[in-house]
Amino acid sequence: MDKHKKQLEKYADLALKKGVNIQRGQGIIINAPIEAANLVRTISAKAYGKGAKNVHVEWGDEVLSYMKMKNAPAEVLENFPKWKAEGLEEMVADGYALLSIYGPNPDLFKDVDSERVAKANKASAEALSDYRDYIMNDKTTWSIIAYPQQAWAEKVFPDVSPEEAQNKLWEQIFQITRIDQEDPLKAWEEHNERLRQAREYLNQKQYKKLHYKAPGTELSIELVQDHIWHGGSTESDKGVEFNPNMPTEEVFTMPHKNGIQGNVTSTKPLNYGGNLVENFTLSFENGKVVDYKAEAGEETLKHLLETDEGAKRLGEVALVPNESPISQSGHIFFNTLYDENASCHLALGKAYPTNIKDGSSFNKGQMDQHGVNDSLVHEDFMMGSAELDIDGETKEGNFEPIFRKGTWAISFD
Repeated sequence: MDKHKKQLEKYADLALKKGVNIQRGQGIIINAPIEAANLVRTISAKAYGKGAKNVHVEWGDEVLSYMKMKNAPAEVLENFPKWKAEGLEEMVADGYALLSIYGPNPDLFKDVDSERVAKANKASAEALSDYRDYIMNDKTTWSIIAYPQQAWAEKVFPDVSPEEAQNKLWEQIFQITRIDQEDPLKAWEEHNERLRQAREYLNQKQYKKLHYKAPGTELSIELVQDHIWHGGSTESDKGVEFNPNMPTEEVFTMPHKNGIQGNVTSTKPLNYGGNLVENFTLSFENGKVVDYKAEAGEETLKHLLETDEGAKRLGEVALVPNESPISQSGHIFFNTLYDENASCHLALGKAYPTNIKDGSSFNKGQMDQHGVNDSLVHEDFMMGSAELDIDGETKEGNFEPIFRKGTWAISFD
């Protein structure tokens, strides 16, 4: 077995054992691009070998997606198939795990009217809102891994041949997900333990606010009362441990939707709906974006913010040290799964209900009362750097250093 095939086998094992942690008798949905067929077949064979009752694959083809987004009538883009949404919801209600294989072309829709893309995204989000609630409330196990589709690889490594670009991106993926180590599963256990220590420290502190300072950023973020920090592995409501993101370098929690004040400037491009938004600044008052500007992709940013009322507010705050392997690679990946784990980040839109005590049982009124943001979108954007300082404000009003120069200012040992 050649080296690449052996690594691919390890990658498939990692996705099933540490990612979704597939259980005997459980089904699995795999969302994947057609380019990843060999990886999907490897994962499927291993899933059946672990006793999966069914592997359902939702294939995506970016060429066809582009054709549809460019040419289909608006009424088609604005109406997501009801049968498809109901089918996916039926499977997750039956306990199916969800594995997404992700590696989109960052420039896929750069010459498509951004309003068409926005309408299609909104229709999809509305139709899949119940399905997404299973995921965001950890009612089943779910995970996201990457696949180096050709167009993405060429965006990251534009100065080499297409074949070499894809090989180089595979090397980065295998290194960052610890596949290149002798025992990737053990390496992930150790990594999850480090993230557990960080989140437990912050959960004990229960800071009232976080204060951010960096070039172009001066921001105050109030945290909801009884917030919960998560990071690394977590558990489904059935007690099954899984890793939602692979890679992951973050610990994250819930901001109060009305408690954000100040300005924040992005430090990496945001890939949203097949378009890049670059070098943008958001201004917040009482939790809401009241002004914004971007050097590139401002129209795309406008459509994101106008998705609904919750899209103008934050649903997540995440801490990532600058020495993360993704940051240290020196590459911009133009891919949220990777770039968000290179940098402290925030998310516009829906909050994870699991980031507040008893949040998964809240109705809409209780969510609003506790400051939990709701939206059709949840979009992470990167704002961390080696110049970022963060202080935690205690309930008594004291300030304590959390980050200095982009890295932890505290010890968890």
